[in-house]
Amino acid sequence: MAFRGANASSGISVAEHSKATYLELQRKKLHRYVIFKIDEKKKEVLVEKTGGPAESYDDFTASLPENDCRYAVYDFDFVTSENCQKSKIFFISWSPDVSRVRAKMLYATSKDRVRTELEGIHYAIQATDPTEMDLGVLRDRAH
Repeated sequence: MAFRGANASSGISVAEHSKATYLELQRKKLHRYVIFKIDEKKKEVLVEKTGGPAESYDDFTASLPENDCRYAVYDFDFVTSENCQKSKIFFISWSPDVSRVRAKMLYATSKDRVRTELEGIHYAIQATDPTEMDLGVLRDRAH
């Protein structure tokens, strides 16, 4: 890969299955969200959980661990002031304060690379507690 840069030291790659699952969300709308976990032994970003198209934002946030880091993509549907149906994909870097320092470092150093490999993301949010990524935050960003 041509873009080694600052994140090369983490050596984390995005598994092909993870990219394919993201494309199912992006292009086919098969998932409302995808939660990714770094497998430290394999040095890969793997799919931990997907949420079906009918799942709510509360279902998504309830699926994130309270005390460990994750990456997630969420397909946010909304209606514009002109009454148009729109969809924006959010990349969420979930890093609760109570996570292990090693996990926070690993997720922080790999974030840009993961986001780059998942093409077509509209917005990114870094959250350390649920209030930093509540539905109002997404709504404000998307409009």
